[in-house]
Amino acid sequence: PPSPPPSPVRIATEGGHPPFNYVEDGKPAGFEVELAQALCAEARLTCTVVLHQWDGIIKGLEAGEYDAIMAAMAITPKRAARIAFTRPYLRIPFAYVARRDTSLPNPGPATLRGRRIGVAAHGPQVAYLEQRVPGAEIRTFDNLADATLDLRAGRVDLVLGDKLELANFLARPEGDACCRFVGEVPAGEPLLGEGVGIGLRKADGALRETFERALAALIADGRYDRIRAKFIPFDTK
Repeated sequence: PPSPPPSPVRIATEGGHPPFNYVEDGKPAGFEVELAQALCAEARLTCTVVLHQWDGIIKGLEAGEYDAIMAAMAITPKRAARIAFTRPYLRIPFAYVARRDTSLPNPGPATLRGRRIGVAAHGPQVAYLEQRVPGAEIRTFDNLADATLDLRAGRVDLVLGDKLELANFLARPEGDACCRFVGEVPAGEPLLGEGVGIGLRKADGALRETFERALAALIADGRYDRIRAKFIPFDTK
């Protein structure tokens, strides 16, 4: 039979990635920390949240320093070869931002042909545009902030990026004055990744099932959304 979950369950987070995880008054805080506490309460597990720097966080899990990772860790094939993941508990959509005076119905392969789209060079959005939006003119930047500068200046027509980063840009006076959201990449687009899951050792199948059940319960009755709304201004399920 599978071994019962450890007590306490030690959950590692990084503490340097707000609003998902950060340190407040010397203690771990943020969306993932509050979600971890709610998951453990729902599953009747005793849990502690510990801080671990990002480098070596998977190695620490494998070595038994803690039992789970909730640290904005995207599920990737390379990581999934080493550790197990729950279903995603966090998906940040990819969204398009344009200047306020742009009329653009439903950005998609047909309407984006010939448009200059700014993206961060290192993200999956480049491959997405190359493969799904033929005919778009892709402009790459070192980071999303540089792309939004060119959008404000009219050197690109749209910017495609992480919706949370773009929401932060639009919340600032210069972003609000110039620009607005005009659409999102459809959810479930495989080129943009699966989302963020709880990382566990492959042997801990019972703990994984326990977390999966608890997550489903929190999503079903709205507790997930109540926690999420304190930190992130849009749906992340």
